[in-house]
Amino acid sequence: MAFMEKPPAGKVLLDDTVPLTAQIEASQSLHSHTISSLSLPLPPKKLIGNMEREFIAERQKGLQAYLDVITSHHILSNCELVKKFLDPNSYSVNYTEIALQHVSMFFRSEPKWEVVEPLKDIGWRIRKKYFLMKIKNQPKERLMLSWADLGPDKYLSDKDLHICHLKLTYSFFFFESSALVIRPFNEKGTLKDLIYKARPKDPFLKKYCNPKKIQGLELQQIKTYGRQILEVLKFLHEKGFPYGHLHSANVVLDGDTCKLLDLENSLLGLPSFYRSYFSQFRKINTLEGIDVHCFGHLLYEMTYGRPPDTIPVDSFPPAPSMSVVSVLESILTCEAMKNGMPTVSRLLQMPLFSDVLLTNSEKPQFKIPTKLKEALKTSKECIEKRLTEEQKSIHQHRRLTRAQSHHGSEEEKKKRKILARKKSKRSAYESAEEHSAKYSNSNNSAGSGASSPLTSPSSPTPPSTAGKLKSHYNVCSVLFVLPSVFNHRNCIVPKDD
Repeated sequence: MAFMEKPPAGKVLLDDTVPLTAQIEASQSLHSHTISSLSLPLPPKKLIGNMEREFIAERQKGLQAYLDVITSHHILSNCELVKKFLDPNSYSVNYTEIALQHVSMFFRSEPKWEVVEPLKDIGWRIRKKYFLMKIKNQPKERLMLSWADLGPDKYLSDKDLHICHLKLTYSFFFFESSALVIRPFNEKGTLKDLIYKARPKDPFLKKYCNPKKIQGLELQQIKTYGRQILEVLKFLHEKGFPYGHLHSANVVLDGDTCKLLDLENSLLGLPSFYRSYFSQFRKINTLEGIDVHCFGHLLYEMTYGRPPDTIPVDSFPPAPSMSVVSVLESILTCEAMKNGMPTVSRLLQMPLFSDVLLTNSEKPQFKIPTKLKEALKTSKECIEKRLTEEQKSIHQHRRLTRAQSHHGSEEEKKKRKILARKKSKRSAYESAEEHSAKYSNSNNSAGSGASSPLTSPSSPTPPSTAGKLKSHYNVCSVLFVLPSVFNHRNCIVPKDD
């Protein structure tokens, strides 16, 4: 089974093997059906002259810019329409039908429950579907059923999953290749719904992609909710339970108390919402580090009412308190990515959270069977190992991309041309010198092989022609040294006298 997460850093390029008209139609379909209400830069149409080469080239540039905007938007890039457009072979399965089949089978074996309505697209995952349901003898109580296909990080055996009883969920059922969870439905929605002032039953894209009003929470809410969430993370880490799925849509409020959802995700091997971010930084290589990184995203969202534009964050807008910025800087800046994430205990000691008094004395109810502890430890190690391998692959891809980009730049092309000219001149010079050396050796051999007249020691030495020959040769060698000015084939080499 193929699992595709957000592609690593780099452009998603238009496919040259697919006709441009087909790509344009697909892009228009993608644009017209989105419900995100975002303004996307789809290039304009042209009725006359739309097959001209210049227009097609310009149109393709526009489509590339359009794709760049979509793939750089965290929520849009995880949308099913986008994934099907970019990778249709991996996303050809209709998971809604598969979910309905499994849910129908479940209700036949568990007749006390019945479906009220499907909650279409309220989540961001393609392979996870939601249904509103009720118990027949308690018709006013609303429950939420979620069905999910198993993910690439599912390392627990079927036996281990069957003995896993999580008291933080209402009911947990495991099938051969999927799982089903039933929990109470919170009418007020999640912490993300509170921040974005959204209706819980609306589609994910509509609620969070382009909020009409951007406003963060009050400072006291940020402090209290942040402290509670960190305490839960600390508790899970001490238990040795891998989470890795913290984000604002996985936090619900019970009065003034935060509770985390989807603790079963790591057991089912599902990818994290922020995986495309932390997989780019090799220092974030443990589930504890992932939880802290995700907490940084959550804290930013609570503070500013929206997610950060880019990761790492270079500068932070004005916040209700500098103590908030201090925590964000320790998690989301470039320096933090290079040095690694702080621990949860370290964050709890920072001024933003250290003076928060927790009034809720209720202790978390969470029991892990002894047989499951060792399996969870092994699963955690496997999840971290796969992440490390993915990070290494992304790092190598980045290096290759940078090298190719640098090699193909105009500046580099000019440098290569200059070097090629210099090399050509140097080769011509060396060739000329080699030819000169051969010619000089042949002349010397001819001179030494000729019979010399017998002379006495007192007799004067007869005049030699070597000086004349040398003079002629020097002129010729100059012609060879300057091939760009003289043609060496026109240089007449003097014959021996």
